[in-house]
Amino acid sequence: MTMTQKILARHAGKKECAPGDLIEASLDLLLGNDITTPPAIDIFEANAFGQVFDRDKIALVPDHFAPNKDIKSAQQCSKMRKFAKEQNITHYYEQGQDGMGVEHVILPDNGLVRPGDCIIGADSHTCTYGALGAFSTGVGSTDLACAMAAGSTWFRVPEAICVKLTGKLGKYCSGKDVILFLIGKIGVDGAPYRSLEFMGDGVAELSMADRLTICNMAIECGAKNGIFPVDRITLEYLSSRIPGGYSEAPDWLFPDEDAEYAQTIEIDLSQIRPMVSFPHLPSNTHEIGSFPRIDIDQVVIGSCTNGRIEDMRRAAEVLRGNHVADGLRVIVLPGSQRVYKQALKEGLLEVFVDAGCVVSAPTCGPCLGGYMGVLAQGERCVSTTNRNFVGRMGHKESEVYLAGVEVAAASAVLGYIGSPEDL
Repeated sequence: MTMTQKILARHAGKKECAPGDLIEASLDLLLGNDITTPPAIDIFEANAFGQVFDRDKIALVPDHFAPNKDIKSAQQCSKMRKFAKEQNITHYYEQGQDGMGVEHVILPDNGLVRPGDCIIGADSHTCTYGALGAFSTGVGSTDLACAMAAGSTWFRVPEAICVKLTGKLGKYCSGKDVILFLIGKIGVDGAPYRSLEFMGDGVAELSMADRLTICNMAIECGAKNGIFPVDRITLEYLSSRIPGGYSEAPDWLFPDEDAEYAQTIEIDLSQIRPMVSFPHLPSNTHEIGSFPRIDIDQVVIGSCTNGRIEDMRRAAEVLRGNHVADGLRVIVLPGSQRVYKQALKEGLLEVFVDAGCVVSAPTCGPCLGGYMGVLAQGERCVSTTNRNFVGRMGHKESEVYLAGVEVAAASAVLGYIGSPEDL
């Protein structure tokens, strides 16, 4: 069995499972946000489910339209807040509080994710947590409601794709370029309901921030989940975040030598160049420098894809001593209060402000065209977020170009899409 199949089998109380099997699996963690939780609450209450199955295994994070942008979003967050209080939910995160931020940044950082966990979230980018060796996938609000009551949900066991990584990333490249390269290679429907399982010597060359970014965007090629093996980097990350530390992954988690994969894709990390995804699909990828000049109106640096402290450092390295191009808007969103505080401590926020950027509270707002960065008709934005669909960040005739942090920061200074090498 593969890593994913082993996790699902164990949580279904089975010795083994195979692709296509329908199973009911127990859950270690459930996630909801201020868009998906309110309808889940309505379903939960309409069915008179009563109490949640385990108040310690549910995380509720108001991050999409919070701090509240209007009355409707305030009502959504109010319903979520009331439910969390009534159910005495342990992991409810209020704006501004310690540990708060964008959901997929804070759950791993707050020590809520462990190798071998089975996790669902009413948000498509819940697949992020596979970076820590967990099975983690997105579901709808109805599934969240029922799982909050039952503590389990059903899955069809996915086939797996082995993504074998070799080599080491070059300068100005990161996990964002790896996943954009992969999506460009196989397409947005290249891994339909399959598990992307990353292996090979190249894994050890990727930081945890790289892995979180890669797994975050597994859904963008249709994958059910993305997952990395547990190694020294994983254990070091976990040991500083889980109370009491963490030193060893379960021995059953690693894939069998004879595990079957529907496909094997080999990627030499040393051959990857900084990538840009053109509108209106993440798979519309181009290497930096391979296209004519494209002038831009806005840059967004942050989100659940690239809002970690490592991303803030990368952005500051490019922006330090430079200034945003005239007429350009740049929004920097640290992914959590912890990231914000660390960036403040390291002087990164001062670098951003001196360069002419707006520094925002941790929020998902610009990524989904919610608020704080909505695009007007005809405007173009370079963004470190994860989707560039039609109208994703505002007007249906605006354009979003996805890129890594260094390219986004360099583009902010240049006024057009470029790399730090152009500065």
